[in-house]
Amino acid sequence: MDTYIGLVEDDDNIREIVKTYLEKEGYRVEDVDSAEQAWELFNKSAKPDLWVLDIMLPGMDGYEFCKKVRTHSEVPIIIISAKDEEVDKILGLELGGDDYLTKPFSPRELVARVKRHVKRWKQMQKGSGADGEETILSGNLELNVTERLAFYAGEEVETTQKEFEMLRVLAEHENKAFSRETLLESVWGMDYFGSDRAVDDLMKRLRKKFPDLDLETVWGYGYRLRSPGS
Repeated sequence: MDTYIGLVEDDDNIREIVKTYLEKEGYRVEDVDSAEQAWELFNKSAKPDLWVLDIMLPGMDGYEFCKKVRTHSEVPIIIISAKDEEVDKILGLELGGDDYLTKPFSPRELVARVKRHVKRWKQMQKGSGADGEETILSGNLELNVTERLAFYAGEEVETTQKEFEMLRVLAEHENKAFSRETLLESVWGMDYFGSDRAVDDLMKRLRKKFPDLDLETVWGYGYRLRSPGS
C-alpha cells in the first residue's frame, strides 16, 4: 500500500515544491491550504500516514490542528514554519509535533525526515511482530501487545500509539521509577527533539482515561505504575 502524506500549506509555491519532491519519492500526497480542510481529510476513513504541517495558516492555525489530531492519533506530524524562535519550536513539539523544520528549508532534508518518521510509524503499527498473542497484566489493566489493545476491568479503553507504549513500559516493570528522559527515549525514540514536558502531557491523558490506575509521580524524577496492594 502506498504511503499517504497529508500536506497543509497555504503558500502555493511551497506547497507545489514539497508535493513534487514527495511524489518523486513515491508518496501519495493530498495537499490542502487550510487546517479546516485538513481536519476534514483527517476524519475520512483513509487517513494520512504522516502530516507535513505549516503553522501560520488562515483560520485555524497549525498549533490548533496539531492539538486536535493528538486527541485521536499519534500519526507523525512534521511542522514547517517561518517562525524560527526557540519558543515557537518548543511549543510546536509540546503540542504534538514530531519534528520542526524552519523555512526556508531544503526539500531534500524534508524528504529525509519524512522517510525517517514514516519508517518508525510503520514499525510502531506492526506492534511486537510475535506469532502468538502477548499480554501484559497489572491488576485490572490488561495490554494485548499483539493487537495493540488496552483493557481496564474487562472494558476496552481507546489509546493512541504513544499512550499504549507508555503503559507498556510502566506495566512491564511495576513499581519501578522511570525518569522522564528514559520514558521520552522509550516512547518517542532517541532522535526526538523536544522537551520532556511531552511525557507529563501524555501522563495527564493516561490519568484521564485510566482514573483508577495508580500512575504515581516521582517528584523531580519521573513516574511509575504501582502494582495493586503495593
